[in-house]
Amino acid sequence: MAGMIERATQGATTRDAMTGGGRVAGPVPDRASLRAAALAHLARFGTTRAGLAQVLERSVQRWARRAAEAGAPADDVAARVGPLGRAIAQVVDEMVALGAVDDAAFAGSRARSLTRTGRSRRAVQAHLAARGVEAELVGSVLDETLGARGQEGAEMELGAALVFARRRRAGPFAPPGADDDGAVRRRKVLEAMARAGFGRATAEAALDMDPAEAEDRIIRMKTT
Repeated sequence: MAGMIERATQGATTRDAMTGGGRVAGPVPDRASLRAAALAHLARFGTTRAGLAQVLERSVQRWARRAAEAGAPADDVAARVGPLGRAIAQVVDEMVALGAVDDAAFAGSRARSLTRTGRSRRAVQAHLAARGVEAELVGSVLDETLGARGQEGAEMELGAALVFARRRRAGPFAPPGADDDGAVRRRKVLEAMARAGFGRATAEAALDMDPAEAEDRIIRMKTT
């Protein structure tokens, strides 16, 4: 790998990308700098394999943009950047081997936290897919974390719907004297819950629940 980087960066020092006769684009990325960037990111954020790869790719793209803006020939920039895809993959694999990146653990933690803030199972699934978690893994993690789509899963979904309703001050959480049972108000809340990914039966059950039971269910859901 070191030989590939050296050949790709021929005409540049190992510290600086030489463009236009001056040190203007900063150090040429290599595996060591990409590893340092990965560790710095992981020290602050949880992420997936795909997410970490995107972070490192953006780092390389920023260097390439600076080099191009400084006047470096496009072919020269491409020659330096080309081999870095392999280096990025190796750094990501290393972080996985170290246990610093774990897609299943990330998905489980994120699924629990999102559900407890009122996100539907469908919304959680979309969020994890957008973070690069594979569909098969998303399905198994949701079943394990939130329960299968039977009774246990339905209970978690209802709890999330109640949190959503509480944020909207709707149903059992409507302020005293509010016309929460009005047809227009109810329709708007149901439409909002549908957009958030909740099924009609779940949404109606949440809105029709007794306030004391609703609070109790939220507490049980958040401590599960």
